[in-house]
This record gives sequence, C-alpha cells and structure tokens, in this order.
Amino acid sequence: MDYSQFLLMLPEATLVAVLIIVFFADLLMKGEGKTKSLGILTTLLLCAQLVPCFLAEPAEAFGGLYVTSPAVNVMKLILTAGTIIVVIMSQTWLSAGCGIVNGQPSNNKYSGEYYMLIVSTLLGMYVMMSSGHFLLFFLGLEMASVPMACLAAFDKWKKESAEAAAKYILMATFSSGVMLFGISFIYAATGTMYYGDICSRLSQSYIFSPLMLMGLAFFFSGLGFKLSLVPFHFWTADTYQGAPTPVTGYLSVISKGAAALTLLIVLVKAFAPMSQYYQPMLWVVIILSITVANLFAIRQKELKRFMAFSSISQAGYIMLAVIGNDFQMSTASLIYYVLVYVVANLAVFTIIGAVEASPIPSEGGVTPPLRGGREGLTLMSAYNGFYKTNPKLSFLMTLALFSLAGIPPFAGMFSKFFVFMAGVAGHEHAPFWAYFVVFIALINTVVSLYYYLLIVKAMYIKSEESPLPTFKVNLDTKVALALCTAGIVLFGIVSCIYDWIYASSIL
Repeated sequence: MDYSQFLLMLPEATLVAVLIIVFFADLLMKGEGKTKSLGILTTLLLCAQLVPCFLAEPAEAFGGLYVTSPAVNVMKLILTAGTIIVVIMSQTWLSAGCGIVNGQPSNNKYSGEYYMLIVSTLLGMYVMMSSGHFLLFFLGLEMASVPMACLAAFDKWKKESAEAAAKYILMATFSSGVMLFGISFIYAATGTMYYGDICSRLSQSYIFSPLMLMGLAFFFSGLGFKLSLVPFHFWTADTYQGAPTPVTGYLSVISKGAAALTLLIVLVKAFAPMSQYYQPMLWVVIILSITVANLFAIRQKELKRFMAFSSISQAGYIMLAVIGNDFQMSTASLIYYVLVYVVANLAVFTIIGAVEASPIPSEGGVTPPLRGGREGLTLMSAYNGFYKTNPKLSFLMTLALFSLAGIPPFAGMFSKFFVFMAGVAGHEHAPFWAYFVVFIALINTVVSLYYYLLIVKAMYIKSEESPLPTFKVNLDTKVALALCTAGIVLFGIVSCIYDWIYASSIL
C-alpha cells in the first residue's frame, strides 16, 4: 500500500496530530491552572486546524474509499470553527469550582478527557463526510457517535446526565444496526458499496428491486436518527436536557451539520437514479419534523428541552435543501444554513450556560458560582425579568432567537430564504409537491416565531419579584458570544460569504 496517500487526507491527519498533542499535554500538565491551560491549547490547535481545512484540495485516496471535494472542505472548516466556539464556551462549565462542588467531586480535573472526546468526535465527522464507500462512512459514523455518548455522560455526578447518555447510546446502537442492515441490502442488490458504482449500476436499470428500496429506507432511517428527524427524534429532548449544556450545544449543531451534508452526498452520488422514490419520503419527513417539533416546542417549560424541539424543526428546514434538483444550489444552501445555525444556536446555549453558572441569592447573601445543572435555572420561568438585571445578555439572546426564527435583517432570514429557493429548484416536471412542502415550511416559520417570542416575552415583559441577580460573565463567555453575535449580524449582509460557499459547492 502506498502510505503517501495519507498526505491526501490533510485535514484528518492534522486533526489526529491535534488529538495526540492534547493527549500528551493532559498527561504532562499539573496544577490548578491545568483546565484553563488545556482549554487555551485546544482552542489554539483548533484555530490552526482551520488552515489545512481551508487549503485542502479535492482528492481521492485508497481506491475511492476516501473522497473529498470543495464542499466537504468548506463544511469541515465551518464545523471546526463551531467546535472552537464550543471549546471556548465550555471553560465556564469546566472551571467553575475546584475539588468539591455542591457536595460532589468536580469534573474539572477531567478536562483533558473532555477535549479529547470533542476532537475525536470531530474526526469521526470528517471521515463520515469524506467517505466514498459505505464501509468508511459507517466507521466515521461510529467514531462520531461513541465519543458523543461519553460527552453526554460527562457530568457523571448527575443522574440526568447518565440517563441522557444511556438513551443516546441505546438509540444510536439501534439506529446503527438498522442502517447496517440497510447497507447489507444495498450491497446484496448492487454487489458494491462504492457510491459511484452503486449510482452507475442503478442508472442501468429502470426497475429497482424491493431489496434496493428496503436498503434505501433503512439507510435513511439510521441517518434520520443522527439528524433528529421525526419520527426518529424521541431521544432528542431527554438527551439535550440531561447532557451538560456545552455538550448539548455541540450535539445540536456540529453533529447535525455533518450528518446533513453526508445525507446529501450519499443521495446525490449513490441514489440519484432513485430520486422519484426518496424525494416523497423526504417530503413527508420534512413536513412532520417541522410541524410536530413546532407544536411540541410551544408546550415546553424547560429551556434545553425547548431548544431540542427547536433543533428538530431546524433539521427539517435543513432537509429542504436536499429535496431540490439543482445540486449546486442545494449544497450551497445547506452549508450556508448550517453556518448560520451554528452561530445562532451556540449563542443561545452560551447564555444558558452562563445563567447556569451564575450566582443565585440565598439567605446569607449571594452564593459563589456553582457548576451547571442546578435545578430550576434552565426553566423558562427563571428568565422572567431577566432584562432588568442583565440587559446585555437579554439583548444577545433576543438577536440569536430572532435569527433562528428567520426575522430580517439577521442571517437566519437569508438562510431560510436560500433553502426555500433550493427546495423548489430544478423541479420542472412535477413541481407541485416541492412547492407544497416549502409552503408548509413557510407557514411553520410563523409558528416558530411565536414560540421563540415566548422567551423574549419572559425576559422583557413578564415580571418577577426576585429575578436572577445581575452577574458578570467571564472572558471566555464574552469571546464566545462576540463570535456568535458577529456571525448572526454579518453572515446575512456580507454577500461574499454566500458567493464563496456557492462557488465551492461541488460534491
């Protein structure tokens, strides 16, 4: 084997180097400042990781197992940038308290393991997106899923965190089994697991076997779990609520973005001749995901569960780009939507994490900051009157929620516009159902605006006798919020960003 082919996997190779450096740094560093130092080191290494993602060229290695393209490299760049924000926002959660916190041992001494799990998950997503073969795709999927379950259980002194990880890993195992079952059907029907070979053999046949149709359905069901699409969404709310807040933010955006682009790549490269079969399936799933999630979000009183149903709805909007027949526009719209969704959603979770770590009033004065996860601080009622005591955080939360709702002039409005346009592009022969799905999504945008405004109403209008006290956020939180807010404002008005994404949207 020609080992020089590993040089074609530049982003993956450099990310493995980042993982090794973090491992040895965790092994050698000692003292109370270890958590902070590891956080700074991981942030700097991930910032350096942006360079190979930006410079990587389209390549094919190991006989077509590994295939990367400009669109994949752009998504790797976006997901790495999002991971940097997650690492920065995690500092408050990891560093709050030393030794014994709230009567229980603190997890801050395990910060090295936390960063290694984050990088390992990102590496799995890299491999998953760059696969040209179902075997490598499945390996990348498991590389991303198993460390994610460990992250969900990281706050092991909370039973909710252990419950979140248990539900995630059980559902992940089941969905992986279903997906592997579907892949075996695909192999039995076509005799290959290479995307390109499957597409060419399907193109030669106008009648698709029931075995192939079952394989496609099972494969989509497995990946639908990763995207939290209805009806594969039942794990989402419990896992989001129980997992540590930075992990919830990471799971809601980074994992979802990688799975969405992977689904588009597989459908275009492997199943394009079967579009008349998978598109109706996508239409039903999109309508269900957006509508059901919006209706359930209205009923939520716990903010992380609320954001879980919001993420299910957002996944439905992302899938609008997949149903289009103009593949370059679909790819560009999907990547741009993920870019905007990363900054808006992480801004919300950064503020939730800051509130969780804030001091709360007590009879003897004000208690010192505690680690996240205290009962009641993630309830929506905890934000009643929040604007009176913390106007800046309330304002930034409002910007992020307005972007998620698609209100102009924020970037979220432009991202929704582009996925709507991509959803109806290229449907010359039977455009009705594509327009119908986009119309339903447009109506649901109004519904989503209503439930996002429930939080704004709590912060600005609802009164509270003892609202959360005024508190100062640390530098890490300020940096994370500054990056997210800049993205919310600028990504919608700096048109060259979308132009660059569109020019790079070649699968």
